Amino acid sequence: MRSEAVEAPAAPAPEPAQPAGRALPAGTSPRGFALYVGIDEAKAAASGVNLGVLVDALRRTLAELAPSAETYATVALAPVGSGGRDVDVVRLALHEPSAVARTKQEEPEDEEPASGGVVVDISRKRVLIDGESAAFTFKEFELLQYLVLREGRTIERTELVTSLWQGATDEDAPGERTIDVHVRRLRAKLGRYEDIVRTVRGVGYRFDRHADVVIRYGHGTPSPDRF
Repeated sequence: MRSEAVEAPAAPAPEPAQPAGRALPAGTSPRGFALYVGIDEAKAAASGVNLGVLVDALRRTLAELAPSAETYATVALAPVGSGGRDVDVVRLALHEPSAVARTKQEEPEDEEPASGGVVVDISRKRVLIDGESAAFTFKEFELLQYLVLREGRTIERTELVTSLWQGATDEDAPGERTIDVHVRRLRAKLGRYEDIVRTVRGVGYRFDRHADVVIRYGHGTPSPDRF
């Protein structure tokens, strides 16, 4: 009896990975992924590490598995006392689209905007001026929110740079004087309420309690006296 060797059929070429459970939108292709890690410094310390060590370890692993991959890491900053699972807080703090969309769906719609003055709506990331939504950029809102949540405290320019441009390279991070430009643009959009952001000459900026300003806090967002 003569035996003949039979060649196994060649394995098909792997198809590009797709997000699990859903089809890709037309005209798109996967270019990478975001891994949201929910852990605070206390929990990391209990495991004998810190956030920087975890980031470095993940980068080394990725460098071994895919040397050509580019990486970018940023730390999610959330208000003290934010409730919910750590990973959900991280996703919302980093403005992950589905987390933001879910939060908007859960927000009550029966709260009428104030007819006059300025409303800084922390929960919905918006500013109303005399009942109309103001066209603030994301960074302008972040700047106003940072001052509002630290009511009564003078914030130095260096603190604004390090807090609002975390993760930026030295080339991308603005200089202290560039902060003045951002504040001028912010004040211009506040119009006749521009004086709610005060300049402390030679130091920085501050927000003091003001009769024309209403602050709306979302669930889990601390009031200024928590800082």
